[in-house]
Amino acid sequence: MELIIGDKNWSSWSLRPWLALKRAGVPFTETLVRLRREDTAAAIAQVSPSGRVPVLRDGDLVIWDSLAVCEYVADRFPAAALWPADDEVRALGRAAAAEMHSGFASLRGECPMDLALRTVAELSAATQGDVRRIVRLWCDLRARFQDKGPFLLGAWSIADAFYTPVATRFRSYGVKLTDYGDQGAAGAYGEHLLEQPEYLEWETAALAEAA
Repeated sequence: MELIIGDKNWSSWSLRPWLALKRAGVPFTETLVRLRREDTAAAIAQVSPSGRVPVLRDGDLVIWDSLAVCEYVADRFPAAALWPADDEVRALGRAAAAEMHSGFASLRGECPMDLALRTVAELSAATQGDVRRIVRLWCDLRARFQDKGPFLLGAWSIADAFYTPVATRFRSYGVKLTDYGDQGAAGAYGEHLLEQPEYLEWETAALAEAA
């Protein structure tokens, strides 16, 4: 397998399937396309039918969407348990991941992932609304599954891969979740995501690239 990604400092969409592959223990090669350059669009067009990264290549198969890549890895390697076995719990996790995949446009646009950044941003009303929704989502799922483990559904899942870049945004832009209704569970969850060895491996490489 080959995963084609953008710069680790900026490419939140690349981080998600990368984490899923790492968690699954799947051997894969990693190909970097540098972003924010004059030749970026042309370079991506050579490897991606959508003109975006990430892209997964598995033999002749090409998958060009981050959520589709994660789902493919989950299907291809069921022993990795990237989704819980319980149908209802899995449905909740998929709903959470899909909400991140298709929503929170204001947060994503106003606070793009930048792992090297530390600032305190003044958020727009729309972005504040996104943060409040994420806090509610995180708190609701953590309350429901706290007895099963420290992640959104208890055990680590693709949903956690999708919210790891969100946790980096909150840190990069100085977002205090207690200002948005968190009583501690959401903040603790976000910090836990950023303590995982797979994420720390990505971050170390990202900061070296950005230096």
